[in-house]
Amino acid sequence: MIIKPARRTESVKEYFFSIKNREIAKLNAERKDRGEEPVINLGIGSPDGTPPRAALNAVAKTAVLDGVHGYQSYTGIPEFRRALADWYARYYGVQLDPACEIQPLTGSKEGILLISMTFLNAGDKVLVPDPGYPTYTSASQMVEAQVIKYDLVAEKGWTPDFDALEAMDLTGVKMMWTNYPGMPTGARATRALYEKIADFGRRHGILVINDNPYSFIRNEEPLSLLAVPGAKECCLEMNSLSKAHNMAGWRIGMVAGEADYIKEILKVKSQMDSGMFKPLQFAAIEALKQGPEWFSTLNQEYRRRAVVAGRIMEELGAEYDPDSAGLFVFGKLPASVKGEDGKTPGEVVSNALLYGAGVFITPGFIFGKNGNDYIRISLCAPVPVLEKALEKVKAYLAKQ
Repeated sequence: MIIKPARRTESVKEYFFSIKNREIAKLNAERKDRGEEPVINLGIGSPDGTPPRAALNAVAKTAVLDGVHGYQSYTGIPEFRRALADWYARYYGVQLDPACEIQPLTGSKEGILLISMTFLNAGDKVLVPDPGYPTYTSASQMVEAQVIKYDLVAEKGWTPDFDALEAMDLTGVKMMWTNYPGMPTGARATRALYEKIADFGRRHGILVINDNPYSFIRNEEPLSLLAVPGAKECCLEMNSLSKAHNMAGWRIGMVAGEADYIKEILKVKSQMDSGMFKPLQFAAIEALKQGPEWFSTLNQEYRRRAVVAGRIMEELGAEYDPDSAGLFVFGKLPASVKGEDGKTPGEVVSNALLYGAGVFITPGFIFGKNGNDYIRISLCAPVPVLEKALEKVKAYLAKQ
């Protein structure tokens, strides 16, 4: 390069799964040359199911129409925003004004960076959960904010220790990220928890952003932080169709909150893209109409998968919560498993299974230090694939 990258890039590394997927692709090429089966990838949470048929029909029908292929409104078509508002009213009991309290996103991952760019100055402090989604940290670092980790531990149900938070020096803290059902932990939210979170943000003048894409997965009572009275004053919530509607690759998300917050986010977003492809918006409208039976069928399958994932955890001697929610099973490795060569116990086990069994399981260290002794299994593989992974793990362990 004839120039140096911006200093802000020094604070982040390439995304873990970007690196790992390249490693697995290389390994698969070698395995193919040896006549071996490809690696079973139980890493990232990309749903393998089919989106609602009505959504597929809508995009197929509208993509061939004239007038839908140009730039679109930065705020989405009114019918899409209305569908999002109706969805929130129907399932979360939250009333949103579709004209000014909803901003469509190109997936909620985009929203993390947009919100960080909108509200954080260099040096501002951000409360980030540990363990938690790595992008909360990297987005904060890329806008040169200071990341302050707050601990989530199994003994407290993976929920914030509010006594510990209150005892912290909160000077300069401007934002806080929360995420339930938790990724990677699978911990569920409760109304009482959301009330505490909103109260904490309000009293300390901290903007809380709740990342809520897993609320329908293995969870019969989806909750929204915005259902807490007065929460819009100090809270935003992101959601998406990626997980609950099998539409991860479609990149359809949203952020909701008080109109003044949404207006500021739009100022930044409108500089970064030119609106969402209109047929995708029509498809999203149809997807959002799905009734409880859609989620019931979805969750029956995920529960079957979770049983097999739990058996893999048991083979590895890992403790896990069989009643967790979300798209993953998160397990703590036995104390007998030690770190090696600077690698955490979870990373040691992950690498051993990848190269010894041809099965990739995510090491928990990528979610923070509180995940060092953990591994995470994605439920985005059919039961037969999970069962095959189980047999491969058993065979590998039998040789050790």
